[in-house]
Amino acid sequence: MDFTGKRILVTGSSRGIGRAVADEFLSSGGRVAINGRTPESTHEGICALGDAAALCTAPGDVGTLAGCRAVVEAAVEGLGGLDILINSAGVGDYAPFAETTEAMWDAAIDVNLKGTFFCSQLALDDLRAARGNIVNIASDAGLIGEAGLSAYCASKGGVVNLTRALAIELAPDVRVNCVCPGYVDTDMVRRDGIEQADDPVAHEQALIDYAPLKRIAHPAEIAKAIAYLASDDAIFVTGAALPIDGGTTAGRG
Repeated sequence: MDFTGKRILVTGSSRGIGRAVADEFLSSGGRVAINGRTPESTHEGICALGDAAALCTAPGDVGTLAGCRAVVEAAVEGLGGLDILINSAGVGDYAPFAETTEAMWDAAIDVNLKGTFFCSQLALDDLRAARGNIVNIASDAGLIGEAGLSAYCASKGGVVNLTRALAIELAPDVRVNCVCPGYVDTDMVRRDGIEQADDPVAHEQALIDYAPLKRIAHPAEIAKAIAYLASDDAIFVTGAALPIDGGTTAGRG
């Protein structure tokens, strides 16, 4: 896939899946706006990716409308427009439903769903001008329920159906798709999940066993699928929710 000359904003690209996505576009000739919540985390992402000439900074907290505006405006200014938007920024807390707090709920909805909505809205004029596309990062938890992740499931289910609604409303000018990863080997999964468990070794094994393919995905595997949906190879694909989950949404054996 060739992204030479394409101008791409990847939210949440200072680490995790977002960084892998940015790296994938860079290796295919794209120019990428890197987003972290703070200027410091954004700079760390730039340094990790290394190709400064093809990168620009777009720091900001996409959990707020003002943050979304700052991020999109910085990306458009730094890149001279926008061809592709990847809504990758995300958060998630493991907690039983009865122990889920208002702060946990607000964080999941604000970053995962509101951020996706308003970054897309604010980027729309530039994407329409370029006849570009949006790829959202949902989750297998947006397609099926999972105990201990009720707020996260609600937010990612919203991303899946928002993707479908926007695909209809923005056609034929802008394609909109999403990917639905299962567990991915990122610092969020390790820091906020595995390392916080009473028995980290057992918890990691449970995540491995959760998918029929019996492993956790690598961020680069998710990035490849996102690049496909953003490419001209997927020019007739819109409104899709693509599971990349090792079989978790196929059913239980």
